[in-house]
Amino acid sequence: MNASTTDQSPVVVIGAGPIGLAAAAHLVERGIEPLVLEAGPSAGTAVRDWAHVRLFSPWAEVTDPAAEKLLAPTGWVRPDGTAYPTGGDWAEQYLQPLAAALGDKVRYGVTVTGVARAGRDRIVDADRDEQPFAIHTLGTDGREQRITARAVIDASGTWSAPGPMGADGLPALGEQTAADRVSYRVPDLKDPAVRARYAGKRTAVIGSGASAFTALAHLADLAEEEPDTHATWILRRGMGAHTYGGGEADELPARGALGLRAKAAVEDGHASAVTGFRTAAVDRDGDRLVLVAEDGRRLDPVDEVIVLTGFRPDLSFLSEVRLGLDERLQAPTALAPLIDPNVHSCGTVYPHGVNELSHPEQGIYLVGMKSYGRAPTFLAMTGYEQVRSISAAIAGDREAAERVELTLPETGVCGGAGLYDEPDAARNSQGGGCCGAPATLRIGTGTPTGTGGC
Repeated sequence: MNASTTDQSPVVVIGAGPIGLAAAAHLVERGIEPLVLEAGPSAGTAVRDWAHVRLFSPWAEVTDPAAEKLLAPTGWVRPDGTAYPTGGDWAEQYLQPLAAALGDKVRYGVTVTGVARAGRDRIVDADRDEQPFAIHTLGTDGREQRITARAVIDASGTWSAPGPMGADGLPALGEQTAADRVSYRVPDLKDPAVRARYAGKRTAVIGSGASAFTALAHLADLAEEEPDTHATWILRRGMGAHTYGGGEADELPARGALGLRAKAAVEDGHASAVTGFRTAAVDRDGDRLVLVAEDGRRLDPVDEVIVLTGFRPDLSFLSEVRLGLDERLQAPTALAPLIDPNVHSCGTVYPHGVNELSHPEQGIYLVGMKSYGRAPTFLAMTGYEQVRSISAAIAGDREAAERVELTLPETGVCGGAGLYDEPDAARNSQGGGCCGAPATLRIGTGTPTGTGGC
């Protein structure tokens, strides 16, 4: 295949979520043909799985400018910028209309099973960069296909690979056999079947981020109506000043309020916190479960367990391309130091765009949640800026690709290995948004805004 044929090939975007569709919109704006491959039946399939959860950023900060330009001729009107959408609102009022505006540039029911250089496995150097990408896919009808692409933007996210209960990153002993009592999602307690599962029951909630806060808040609301409903909140570290996030000082007010609701759940007796508990095993006690820690501690039996320990990227279909990934976070090597929750580093963050998202294999990019690997606290605006920069680079506009400015919020900025097991140190830390929460980054151009992302 010659160079001119390669240039006529589309840029394949994997995933029709917020960042994947934004990537397609930016490519269209640049006059480049995108082809979005979505495994699910509709736009924002993963987002629809948490349709009942409200974002902690308003509409003004979860829509992409290039996407809005593409939507404008269709008569689409952005919802009130100050309102906070649910995942369902985001999917129905923005993502699906955006996918419709892209038309046949979006294909549903197509799972990407492999990405490689045409005719070159990952070992072969000869003429590698001159070859197009070959994307292997599997349709819902069982049909296999091979698609040629000039570049690949992987926005498939991490939703399909939640973290396990085990504190060592592996499933706890007995976790898989207890699968009928274990969930890895924030429950939708408005669903009668889900409500019945947790009403009047004791539920262990494992995790320390926004998802865990949301689950605790929802279970506390249920406890107000259903006696004997109680949550046991399991934290792998100790309690510190920032266990509940930034509170009223958080630059994302809804995120701060969420942490305060979780705090209220504990103070009102609807939840009890267990600290320094790293789950090693799940035992059965009749129909109930007993969680066992690495230090031998055993908790009182519970009826259900909700595991909210983050997500990890699925890299299996990228095994034949040469990625440069950080050995800890599984994020691009140059990006990892900027977002690593093990590193307590307040202050300036280097510009974050195509340079930080590039790999040894030219022309392939991991974006959105997937670019963060195992790091938490990704913001939607971060992803929109990522794909703006990458689209400019693919178009050959290097100046625009590198014109990226990144600003840090006042809270949620730092994580620290030094605070991991020292709640007193976390309690006594002062100033500048340095806290025990994972890294939070905001990207934008020009004057920083007050909040950002989702």
